[in-house]
Amino acid sequence: MTIRTAPFTFIAVLLLAACSAPHTTAVVDPTPTPQGPYVALGDSYTAAPKVPSQTGTPSGCERSTVNYPALVAQRMKIRASLVHDVSCGGATIADLSASQSTGSGTNPAQLNALTTDTALVTVGIGGNDVDFAGILSHCVELDAPGTIIDLLRNTTADQTPCRTYYTAGGTDQIQQKIQAAVPRLAAALADIRRLAPHARVYVVGYPALLPTADGVDCATTLGITPADVSFLSNEELQLNDILKQRATAAGDTYVDTYTPSIGHDACSDAATRWIEPLLPAASAAPMHPNAVGERGMAAAVERALAQ
Repeated sequence: MTIRTAPFTFIAVLLLAACSAPHTTAVVDPTPTPQGPYVALGDSYTAAPKVPSQTGTPSGCERSTVNYPALVAQRMKIRASLVHDVSCGGATIADLSASQSTGSGTNPAQLNALTTDTALVTVGIGGNDVDFAGILSHCVELDAPGTIIDLLRNTTADQTPCRTYYTAGGTDQIQQKIQAAVPRLAAALADIRRLAPHARVYVVGYPALLPTADGVDCATTLGITPADVSFLSNEELQLNDILKQRATAAGDTYVDTYTPSIGHDACSDAATRWIEPLLPAASAAPMHPNAVGERGMAAAVERALAQ
C-alpha cells in the first residue's frame, strides 16, 4: 500500500476546519449481522446425525438441535421462526435443487427454502459428491490387514494400499471426483445468489478428519497406515480448496473449519476430538462431528460473520 503526501494547502484547510469545528469522534458502523431469515443448507456435517437431540422433518435427515446452524442462530439471537435448517444427511450438490429420499421421508429441494427476503445463508456441501465417507471405509478395508500385522510386529511400515488403489494407472480417482463436482458447485452457488440476491452467503468447509502430519495413532484408531493418512488428508485439503475457490468466484465467503480443527481429528484423544472414529465414543455418526465439533464449526462461522 502506498501512502501519498497531501499538498500543503490541503493540510492547511484541514487544520483550519479542525480549529473552528467542535471535536467529534467519527464512528464507522460495521456491516450489520443479519438477523434473519437464515437458511442453512448442507449435508450430514451440517445436520449432525446422532448428535442429541435429533429434530425436524423428515426424520431421515437426522438434524441435531445443537448442530452449527442452531448454535449460530442462537448466538446471533435470530428468532426461531426465521431459522430454516433444511440440511440433510447424505445430501449431494444435486439435492440442493431436487428432492432427496432418506431412510425416513423425503426432503424437499433445499433451495426451496430461499426467498428474496433471506438475509443469511450457510452451505456445507460436496463431500458426498466425492464419496469421501465411502473412500475412507474402503481405505480401512485395504489398509487394516497390513496395519494389524505391523502393530503385532511393533513396526510402522510405510505401506500405501489406499493410495495405490486410488491412483492406479497414474490417475488420482479422488481428484477426478473433486474436479467433476466443480461445475455443479458453481451452478448451485449461482442459484443461491439468484434466489436470495440480498443474502450474505457463507460456504462452510470440512473440518480435519485425519491428522495433517503424523498419522501413527490412526493405525490403532482406524486401521489406516500413516502414509495413507497423509494421502487422504491431502485429498480433503484439495476438496476444501475447491470450495474456497468457488466461494470466492461467486462473491461468497469461505468459512475455514479445517484450521481450527487441527489436532481434533478422528484419531486424536477422545476428550478433545471433534470427529468421531468408525467406532464412536460419543453420540455422533462415524467419521462425523460430535457435539464438540459442531460447536467448533459454529465458532468458525461466527468469526466469519464478525469479519
